[in-house]
Amino acid sequence: MSPLTEAALLSAPADDYMSPRQLAFFRERLLAEEKALRDAAQETTQHLQENAATPDWTDRASSEEEHTLELRVRDRERKLLKKIRESLRRIDDGSYGWCEESGEPIGIARLLARPTATLSLEAQERREQRKRQFGD
Repeated sequence: MSPLTEAALLSAPADDYMSPRQLAFFRERLLAEEKALRDAAQETTQHLQENAATPDWTDRASSEEEHTLELRVRDRERKLLKKIRESLRRIDDGSYGWCEESGEPIGIARLLARPTATLSLEAQERREQRKRQFGD
């Protein structure tokens, strides 16, 4: 059986939603993203270890700013890694692809755009609306 494509996922009948083949597709996508993030983190670690401090204040300030930005990006990626692990756990327990709030399908298109999504688009919009109203 050939691997699923995004087009095949989007055109699949509704009763195929979160079938074993679809779950395998998303598992592979999440694992690939996890590997890419881990590789980038390793690269950053090596980069930070290789760059020695320079005596020139301007160069040092520039280098420290670059390091700060790089570390900020890695922190975001660390949070994404946690979401990826949670998504993989949800694939294992059968809850992947289903909205945590409503129990409705999240939808293939949304999962293709954001494989770590835990809420349907409607539930996410409601959450963001409440956040804007109440500052939660």
